[in-house]
Amino acid sequence: MRKMLATGFAALLGVAVWAIAAGEGFLSTTGPVIAILAGDLFLGEAEGRLGGSGTLRIRSRADPGVTCSGQFTYSAERGDAGTMRCSDGATGAFQFHRLSLLRGYGTGSSSRGSISFTYGLSADESGPYLKLPAGKALRRDGDLMLVDVAQPVP
Repeated sequence: MRKMLATGFAALLGVAVWAIAAGEGFLSTTGPVIAILAGDLFLGEAEGRLGGSGTLRIRSRADPGVTCSGQFTYSAERGDAGTMRCSDGATGAFQFHRLSLLRGYGTGSSSRGSISFTYGLSADESGPYLKLPAGKALRRDGDLMLVDVAQPVP
C-alpha cells in the first residue's frame, strides 16, 4: 500500500512539475481587479502564476463592449509592471505595488488617460488607492458602480 501511495504521489508531483515548466498555470491564483481608466470604472480579474507572470482582463461598467486584457510580471529582476490593450484600440502600461502576495494596487497611463487599480481588495479597501474622477464615488447597490457624490446612498 505504501509503495502504491508513493508511486501515485511521485506521478502527481511529476505532472505538476511538467505543467509548471510548460507554463500551464498549474499553480496560479485569480483575484478581483477594480480599475479606473480615464475616469471610467472597469471590473475584472487578474491571474498570477507561480513563475512570476500573469494576465489581466477587465470590462468597462459604463460600456460593457469595451474590454481590456494584458500581461504583467512580478519579480525582483523584471519588476512589478505590465501592459494592456483594449478593444477600443487603447493601449497602456502600468506598475503595481504588492501589499501582500495576493493583494496590491497600481497606477499607469494609457492612450485614453490615467489608470489606477487594485487587485485582491474589496471595494471598501480599494478606496485609498483609486484615483476617482472629481465628484464621483464608488457605491455598491448589488453591483459596484461609479456614482455622483451628491447621489444618496440607497
